[in-house]
Amino acid sequence: MTPTLADVIAVLDRLYNPAWAESWDAVGLVTGDPEQQVRRILFAVDPMRAVVDEAIGGDFDLLVTHHPLLLRGVNSVAATTPKGRVVHDLIRSGTALHVCHTNADNANPGVSDALAAALGLQDTRPLKAMPSDPMDKLVVFVPVDETQTMLDALAKAGAGQIGDYERAAWSGIGEGTFRPLEGANPTIGQVGDIEVVPENRLELILPRHKRRAVVEALKAAHSYEEPAFDIYELAALPSERGGGRVGALSAPLPLRDFARLVADHLPRTEHGVRVSGDPERTIETVAVVGGAGDSEFERVRAAGVDAYVTADLRHHPATEAQAYDEGPALVDVAHWASEWPWLRDAERLLLEGLAAQGSTVDTHISTLCTDAWTLRF
Repeated sequence: MTPTLADVIAVLDRLYNPAWAESWDAVGLVTGDPEQQVRRILFAVDPMRAVVDEAIGGDFDLLVTHHPLLLRGVNSVAATTPKGRVVHDLIRSGTALHVCHTNADNANPGVSDALAAALGLQDTRPLKAMPSDPMDKLVVFVPVDETQTMLDALAKAGAGQIGDYERAAWSGIGEGTFRPLEGANPTIGQVGDIEVVPENRLELILPRHKRRAVVEALKAAHSYEEPAFDIYELAALPSERGGGRVGALSAPLPLRDFARLVADHLPRTEHGVRVSGDPERTIETVAVVGGAGDSEFERVRAAGVDAYVTADLRHHPATEAQAYDEGPALVDVAHWASEWPWLRDAERLLLEGLAAQGSTVDTHISTLCTDAWTLRF
């Protein structure tokens, strides 16, 4: 089955949720009709003119890029500007453009996972972990004989999911007591009389965004006119998502050999691989950040790694970092090269997601080098 653009974007949004993007970012669909069919998809780092021409000339229905075309707000996309002409050409040719930027940086697996894997790092963890999704704990009191019915209703609404387990709950039996007042319509007891009822206390966790649905299911399943329940907002814990990755080499290497490994396993650019540190220093633990990473020096130092691989290192942050005797060696690569390995992951994961829903597409990864620097003396 040939998917629609909406079908493809639904899979991409599950892999790279737009909610994971940084607040300043511009991700998602730039051009394209959600109802159009998608037969061919091109993956690239940058939506440069040459890449757009490759997509249009190759009859691709969708171009998926890491970097945005329109990161900053614009008042016009008239064809009088270079980016405006790109937008016009994409629309005229029926080529959709979709961007997965910092939402792909923060995903798991994401951009830095692909970079870490390309360098052979093992046992990786986020350098800058995002908090886990907000969670609640629900506590509800039900007559003992209604326990299983209530559990079924709450589980169906999304409560009680822990990893690969569903309908997970804790219960304990106690006594509930109440006196119905005038105007009440009690399920148990009479108006004016004190009632004591054996009840189960049920505790389940749930994603906060499902709170309304779970409470509605609780009220619909409960026999009481006014069911008693509590909702507690749980503390956020670090998740496996976030920027950068920290891992270890399978065997220690001198810095000189590690830098050669980096050069051999990333696409070649005129920028090449720059190294700061003693070439004979032993490298075992490594932090990586795909893209510009000199804003993460504090986290990298706190991680205690032997080397830091990233892009776009500037003079002052790099020399300041070098001033710390305990700091890591620095391996600076081209921005484009550090993010290009992600394209393979995005292609593979998208194909798997579409196959799971019975869809197939033809995919291709652009090998056009869109690094800014084209000559070095």
